[in-house]
Amino acid sequence: MWSGTPATGDFGQQLRALRTRAGLSQEALAHVCGVSVRALADMERGRTRGPQRRTVQALAEGLGLDDATAERLEKAAALGRPRTASGPASAPASGPASAPASAPAVHTALALPRDIHDFTARGTALARLLDLAEHAGPTRAVVNVVAGQPGLGKTAFAVHAAHRLAPRFPDGQYALDLHGMDPEPTTPRDALARLLRASGVADAAIPADTDDRAGLWRSVAGDRRVLLLLDNAADESQVRPLLPGDGPSLTIVTSRNALPGLESVHRTDLALLRREEAVELLTRIVGPERVRAEAQAARDLADLCAHLPLAVRIAGQRLLSRPHERLGKLVARLTAEGRRLDGLEAGDLRVRAAFALSYRQLPPRTRTFLRRASLAAGPDFSPETVALLAGLPHADAVACAEELTDAGLLQSDPVAERHRFHDLLKLYAAELTEAEDGPSEREAALDRAARWMLRRATAAALRFDAEHHQDAPHGDPDPAGAPVGREEARAWLEAERFQWLAALRRAHDAGDHRQVVDTAEAMHWFSDLNQHWELWVEVFRRSADAARALGSTREEAVHLNYLAWAYNLCVQDSHAALTTADAALVAARAGEDELQVGWALGYGAGALHRLGRAEESHARLREAARCFGAQSSPQARLAELTVLNSLGTYLRQAGRADEALDIHRRSARLCEAGTSGLPDELAAMYQAVAHQQIGNDLAALGRWHEAEAPLRRALAHFEAAQSPTWTEPARLDLGRVLSALRHPEARRTLLAARDALAALRSPLQGDAAAALLALDELTTGRPG
Repeated sequence: MWSGTPATGDFGQQLRALRTRAGLSQEALAHVCGVSVRALADMERGRTRGPQRRTVQALAEGLGLDDATAERLEKAAALGRPRTASGPASAPASGPASAPASAPAVHTALALPRDIHDFTARGTALARLLDLAEHAGPTRAVVNVVAGQPGLGKTAFAVHAAHRLAPRFPDGQYALDLHGMDPEPTTPRDALARLLRASGVADAAIPADTDDRAGLWRSVAGDRRVLLLLDNAADESQVRPLLPGDGPSLTIVTSRNALPGLESVHRTDLALLRREEAVELLTRIVGPERVRAEAQAARDLADLCAHLPLAVRIAGQRLLSRPHERLGKLVARLTAEGRRLDGLEAGDLRVRAAFALSYRQLPPRTRTFLRRASLAAGPDFSPETVALLAGLPHADAVACAEELTDAGLLQSDPVAERHRFHDLLKLYAAELTEAEDGPSEREAALDRAARWMLRRATAAALRFDAEHHQDAPHGDPDPAGAPVGREEARAWLEAERFQWLAALRRAHDAGDHRQVVDTAEAMHWFSDLNQHWELWVEVFRRSADAARALGSTREEAVHLNYLAWAYNLCVQDSHAALTTADAALVAARAGEDELQVGWALGYGAGALHRLGRAEESHARLREAARCFGAQSSPQARLAELTVLNSLGTYLRQAGRADEALDIHRRSARLCEAGTSGLPDELAAMYQAVAHQQIGNDLAALGRWHEAEAPLRRALAHFEAAQSPTWTEPARLDLGRVLSALRHPEARRTLLAARDALAALRSPLQGDAAAALLALDELTTGRPG
């Protein structure tokens, strides 16, 4: 050990002499002691005159000092530390505060809270904050805001980070709870008084005026390496006066509000825990043995807590206090949504109480918005929807959504004007609407929103009616705010599909059968653009029931045919499709509707084909083609084209590509001949389908070069029509042909098809992957 250190000289001089005598560089000593090189250099230069006792102890251990030498180094450090406010008189209150000549201050009333030993995850956010502190300049104070919804563990993160950063700030670490969620948060004036006292300023030297206190605080903290933790801030006006000015300080601010008005600050956005992180936190609380014994229950518990750190901690603390209770018992209790928040309580820790603190801060209008938002269907919602449910003007609803997002009670979509709840917050909001909004008020809100949604959905869907295309909305509840054009209509229908589907259910259950049938009829053409949506089964099942309730045999046949289509293409339930098509056939014949007779034969044929009953399928399709061919309406011509294309496809799949080619060429000729009353756009679409099938027939016959051109024509048309459900299968067909031709575009085409089909969740994505594998084998000459 080193001894014989000179007893004279300030702390920095002693430290430099000891380091030199030990033969250590600043970098080596900093590494051994766990302090930054910058902090060590500031101590030796005298910029930091009184580091804390634990920092001095770390330096003594790193230097290998004996007890006497370490004690002398500690005394030198103590002389440079801020003094307590209880010493002799300092400067008058009207002038700058001077350090009172009293004993050195080792303790402070604003010491950092206890760090929790089971702190889990947040590695990336913590590393970013540590890096920020390491590379901060000596003259620029750093401020980092940690904001977010209740229960994310903002305070726990900030406290843990502060303890990790403490050695870098030897001039003091102060933590101050600003009580931002209290009815009366701490005022900046009172907070400044506490900070000044903690930094050694006597009560008599603290000015009365808030601005003067803020100026004195900036002066006191200006040249010190201090770490300031401002927890639970209410708003920007509370925080601004507390921030140090220029200097080497770091301030960490936590708040449930985003504090978007704070200038020149860094931000830490804490996300929900990942599932494995939530299980890890649970493990650290209750012990690995209990988690290993019920691994699946632990995972289920993490999910039921929605990966919210506070909820996971409460569940863990509850289990820790009941060592003989199994995890599965708590899982069973939390599974019931109505009791979940009741189960997330442990002593004075309550998820519901954490949410209630934020709720009480909201103005009445915003509280109503939050409650009624829980009535919205689906995973997210627009301000437009909640405006209907809450009875608010749209502009007010947008403002409420922004306010709730800033308060951490809603999560905003990064692109669209949409928001979502955290799962447990939605349960809390649903409790509130049960408690504060009467049943009649809730039902009225749901009825009001449902009527509006169905009118908007019907008007938007009618834009896709190829037989009666509408350029302007008819029947929209708000024509001035209605979607403009097909693209906007499609975007609205897709974004709000959970809302209008819930509205359709409500209308069906209420017996508003005409509205259900009209909305489903309007959706018929739009459904072709989203064949991957399984919800079409419910839409058309309800509309068929409604038509039956209306006593309209013709409409019942129509909607049973739509339902058979949905069973065939949307959920691939061939048995249900055949049963439904047969029911449609009975209804169509009873209503003497030959058009629907033909459609029922066609949909039944599709189901028979998928069931492997090929000959029966071909027979029904030929009968359907004859039925449609005998009719002269534009609708019958479209139907005839549809069944001819299907018949040709089935024949090709049966190994009869030459017959298929004849039938598809017949279909193309019908398109080219035109039909009176048939929109050109629709005829062109059917012609593109015929070209696609002709290309596939030629490919099946090995006539690859001839197949490429019709497939490219088909693909170009589908792309121009912006119909991915048609575009991507055609792209896959073209990719296969290009592969056979060893065309340089083959791989790129197949890759694009595979990715797009996967995004559509189409069963053809497997075919695209297999085609890519076959291409690789063809290219390399080796099996994949």
